[in-house]
Amino acid sequence: MADRLPLRVVLLKPSKYGMDGYVERFRWGFMPNSTLGYLASLTPPDVEGTPCEVVAIDEYVHTDLDYLRLLERDPSRRTLLALVGVQSHQLHRALDLAALARERGVGCCVIGGPHAMTCETSALQGRGVSFSLSEAEIVWPAILRDAVAGELQPVYGQDGRWQQRIDPPPLAPPSRRDLRRYAVRMLGVYPARGCPYTCNFCSVIKIAGRQVRSQPVETTIASLQAAAAAGVRFVMFTSDNFNKMPEVSQLLEAMIEERIRLPFFVQCDAQIYRQEDLVELLGRAGCFQMFVGVESFSREALRDAHKLQNHPERYGQIAKLCRAHGITSHFSNILGFPSDTEDSVLEHLNTLRELGPDVASFYILTPIPGTEQYEDFLEQGLITEPNLDRFDGACVTWRHPFLEPGRWADLLYRCYRDFYAGRDVAAKLLRLASSRWDFRTAGGLLAVFGYSVQSRLSAVSREHPMSGGTRRVRLDRMEDYLPLRRRVFGFDLAPLPRNLPLSPADEEINRRAKLPIAV
Repeated sequence: MADRLPLRVVLLKPSKYGMDGYVERFRWGFMPNSTLGYLASLTPPDVEGTPCEVVAIDEYVHTDLDYLRLLERDPSRRTLLALVGVQSHQLHRALDLAALARERGVGCCVIGGPHAMTCETSALQGRGVSFSLSEAEIVWPAILRDAVAGELQPVYGQDGRWQQRIDPPPLAPPSRRDLRRYAVRMLGVYPARGCPYTCNFCSVIKIAGRQVRSQPVETTIASLQAAAAAGVRFVMFTSDNFNKMPEVSQLLEAMIEERIRLPFFVQCDAQIYRQEDLVELLGRAGCFQMFVGVESFSREALRDAHKLQNHPERYGQIAKLCRAHGITSHFSNILGFPSDTEDSVLEHLNTLRELGPDVASFYILTPIPGTEQYEDFLEQGLITEPNLDRFDGACVTWRHPFLEPGRWADLLYRCYRDFYAGRDVAAKLLRLASSRWDFRTAGGLLAVFGYSVQSRLSAVSREHPMSGGTRRVRLDRMEDYLPLRRRVFGFDLAPLPRNLPLSPADEEINRRAKLPIAV
């Protein structure tokens, strides 16, 4: 019977270590992590006859350490610790949790997510922790079978990152208890993957490929219905280019027909100004906010970043188009492209305020490991930050030709402070409140008001408003785990990785990807 012990699958989204060395935890998170629900949905109730129990942990919102008891050997069952969605700035925390679990007798630990998929991890392999280099659907059944047997392979998915067709089960929403850990009961739903563009600073095409692949519309509808029944109040469609999804119109029409009255948030590319019919349909289906990566007003900066699909002279049309159909606009901005100066950043801020999107977010240009830009900066010796914890879009990590690091960080928080000036925010809220009300209106008001308040507070405390939640809670620190990290992995800081090349099969998928509409 020892070989037939039940399997407990601990799905854990790790946090990161903040500037003060503490694990970042918050009294309330912004939204549940969608990868946890996705993997829970992919996990069957039994694996080849062995009962399987799933426990999902989002470390960002756990304000005590009781969940660490799950990372202990249990004589009555086997435990699989899966550290999911691990980005480069979360790698140290993931390694520490895996090492802790191994020391406590958990024999099966695996790390997956963007870092493992796009960065070379061979130096970390062979130390009792496995790595998944592909989309979960490709390798998850094998990982579960090996966990039932009691031993994982060192690496999974090295032959290819992506499957050509995605057909997952409907998403399992968080419990009502877990939803209470978040300031807004919002759920991320991922109806499509992939991006047809080639922006050199973005990791999406390395994680999901250039071919846009959609799951069946029926699966997304079932996920939305389950979310509404579970108490979810808002949805974020986390696909990077929602307007490039082949079945986007069918999905929106199905939402209208099924009367799914869940206000939702979408991400669209800057070509959306060409698709007024789609924006109108988005409004009717329940879209309350559209996120667009405008990034810069400089054609030179956009050209050098391979982001030629953006036309700054059209950004204003996007804001007006959203406003005409009752959708709030959210423009994302990157500060510190190589051609930027302090004057150009301030000019960008002034131009943005004149255009008047309802919401704006700002990030310091960060060479994300795994991207083309990161490899170029590494080759040129421009990267100055040795700690992967800092590669989070809020810290200066490389030597800029014109911007001094301290002043660069000052500009980030000045942009947040000035864009959300009280008079500007009040005017936007008044416009929204005086417009025609429907089931989306509360979402738009909440987004503008909540993000404005959070951004102003963050500018004062110099903590990025998108850091994961609100009201920091300090419990454990990196120093608590550092001796274990040294013992298991042999370093204080993981060396900066090289990019992991695509397999020939993945290169072929990217080569055959359909091109976007003319830019």
